[in-house]
Amino acid sequence: MSQTTSAIEAITHRKPLELAIILPTLNERDNIAPLLDRIETALGPDGWEVLVVDDNSKDGTADEVRRLSLSDPRVRAIQRIGRRGLASAAIEGFCATAAPFCAVMDADHQHDPNLLVPMLACVRSGDAEVAVASRFAEGASMAEWNRPDREKLSSVANRLARKLTGVELSDPMSGYFLLRTQTARALVPNLSAIGFKILLDLLATSDTPLKVKDFPMNFSARRSGESKLDRAIAFDFLAGLYDKSFGRLIPTRFALFATVGVLGVFVHMAVLFVVMRIFGVAFAWGQATAAFAAMSFNFWLNNWLTYRDKRLAKAGELLRGWISFIIACSIGAFANVAVATTLHDMGMHTIPAALVGIAIGSVWNYALSSRFVWGRF
Repeated sequence: MSQTTSAIEAITHRKPLELAIILPTLNERDNIAPLLDRIETALGPDGWEVLVVDDNSKDGTADEVRRLSLSDPRVRAIQRIGRRGLASAAIEGFCATAAPFCAVMDADHQHDPNLLVPMLACVRSGDAEVAVASRFAEGASMAEWNRPDREKLSSVANRLARKLTGVELSDPMSGYFLLRTQTARALVPNLSAIGFKILLDLLATSDTPLKVKDFPMNFSARRSGESKLDRAIAFDFLAGLYDKSFGRLIPTRFALFATVGVLGVFVHMAVLFVVMRIFGVAFAWGQATAAFAAMSFNFWLNNWLTYRDKRLAKAGELLRGWISFIIACSIGAFANVAVATTLHDMGMHTIPAALVGIAIGSVWNYALSSRFVWGRF
């Protein structure tokens, strides 16, 4: 038998592709190879593929995946430049696979690949449309995680999520689930793709409640590296809830930008009070100092929260971004004053004239900042 004939027979007897496992990653280089071994142990040698959607990790995660794919065609790398976030990474995975079923799970070994087998059987049989690995279902355990603070936060988030989605399950905030790829792709155009909770986004977007089934999970400690979730995750979750509830009326990012602006007003007034009352500075200088402090505060908070998916991290980017933000806000402040003054001189009452000026200035600041501060990096 020739070598070519043997290769053809091997391909013929191989199970067709059925399941795509999407792994959103950020600095998970050391976790990928061991996880592939665990997935193969659970699913067998074929019938599946792994899509590693990497947010341009500094540790070379994408390069490691490409190295592995040279000898293992079941694994592929999607390296993203200038885009971040677990939800949007999962969406890119949905759209990149030909497999009829897809699963989303973490690459840090906190999610047990052995659950893929019963979860796939459940969705394949039609017993459920979405199979969810739950940290809170009866029989689940989080003893190895040892994070009671996060357990409490997840419990509160679950109650809010159930009210939004109308779906009863123990862990709608889970990051480990499986569904038909066709179902996921049908929902993609209307997903908000904000933050980390893609399952919540899918359940809330569906016109009819999706039939779900829980699978109790032993949630383990991460094997290597650092968590992708930071202290902004609670804010990120609230942003997702807002987007599904009111995002069509006021864009979510603009709502976050405006919220930061309101907080900046309090910073402005606090600084003005301190420099005038304590240091005896004249009003004009105090106002200038307070405005500069408020704009700097707004830049920091917007970079951390509003534009966290485009967050500036390098020293040079931060300095250029901060200067650009100050310039953009200065132009917005001029537009604010010019419009408000014109309307007031035309006879409009002081308060509505001021509010219109503030609205114009806010939209201007948002447009310039989105384009010239965070959009350019």
